[in-house]
Amino acid sequence: MDNSGKEKEAIQLMADADKKVKSSGSFLGGMFGGGPHKVEEACEMYCRSANMFKMAKNWSGEISSAGSAFCKAARLHMQLQNKHDCATSFIDAGNAYKKSDPNEAIKCLNAAVDIYTDMGRFTIAAKHHISIAEIYESELVDIEKAIAHYEQAADYYKGEESNSSANKCLLKVGAYCAQLEQYQKAIEIYEQVGANTMDNPLLKYSAKEYFFKASLCHFIVDELNAKIAVEKYEEMFPAFSDSRECKLLKKLLEAHEEQNSEAFTEAIKEFDSISRLDQWHTTLLLRIKKTIQGDEGDLK
Repeated sequence: MDNSGKEKEAIQLMADADKKVKSSGSFLGGMFGGGPHKVEEACEMYCRSANMFKMAKNWSGEISSAGSAFCKAARLHMQLQNKHDCATSFIDAGNAYKKSDPNEAIKCLNAAVDIYTDMGRFTIAAKHHISIAEIYESELVDIEKAIAHYEQAADYYKGEESNSSANKCLLKVGAYCAQLEQYQKAIEIYEQVGANTMDNPLLKYSAKEYFFKASLCHFIVDELNAKIAVEKYEEMFPAFSDSRECKLLKKLLEAHEEQNSEAFTEAIKEFDSISRLDQWHTTLLLRIKKTIQGDEGDLK
C-alpha cells in the first residue's frame, strides 16, 4: 500500500502546526488572546502528523518524522504544564526513534523518565529504564550502561514493593556482571535473589538455580570459597542438597581438586544430557576448567 500521500499530508500538517505555534507567541496573537488555545491545537496537530508519519513508516529524522513530531508535541505539553501528556509524547517519540536512531530514542525515554520520577510514578519510570537498558543491550551493545539502567529499574521497583520485577532486573545485572568478570557483585545478587525466593512456595524451585550460579562465580575466584559457599547454601536451603545442580558442583569440585579435566568434563556432559546448559553456564564452566593444569580449554 502506497502511503506517500500520508507523508505529504504529515509534512503539511507539521508545517501548519509550526505556524500556529509562531502566531501564538506573536504580538498580535498575544493582544487578541487565544495563545494557549493555539498551542493546544498545535499539540494535537503534531500528534496527528506523527501518526501519519508512522503510517508512512517515516520514523526518525531531524525535521520531519514521527519522532520529531512527537518531540515537538512533548515540548508544547511541557509549556502547557501537561506533565503526563508530555511524558506520553516523549515515550511515543522514543518508540518511533527506536526503529532507526537508538541514541535519539534513549534521549526521549530519559526525558520521560525524568518527568515520571518528578511525578512520583516510579513503577512507570522503572519500566522505561528497562526499555533504555534493552536498547543499550541489543542496539548499542554498551553492557555497562545497560547494567546501570537495570539497576535503577530494580531500585525503583524495590521502593514500590514490586519485588518480583526488581528480581528480574537484578538477575539481568548478575548475568552481565559474571560475564564481565565482576564476580563478587554477581555473587551478591544471586545470593540476595536466592534468599528472597527460597521462602516463596511459587518461586522456591528457582532458588537452587540462583545458588548454583553464585557457586559457579565463587568457583572461578577460588575453589575453597566455592566449597564453603555450597555448604552455606545447603544450610540455608536444604532442598539445594538434593538438586542435580548441587550434585554437579560437588563432582566438579572433586575433579578440580584432583586436577582431573576428564572427570570435570564427564560430569558436565552427564548433567547436560538431562538439563541443557545455556551459553552463560557454558562460558563460566569453561573459565573454571581452564584453571585445571594442562587443560585444553573446551568441554568436549
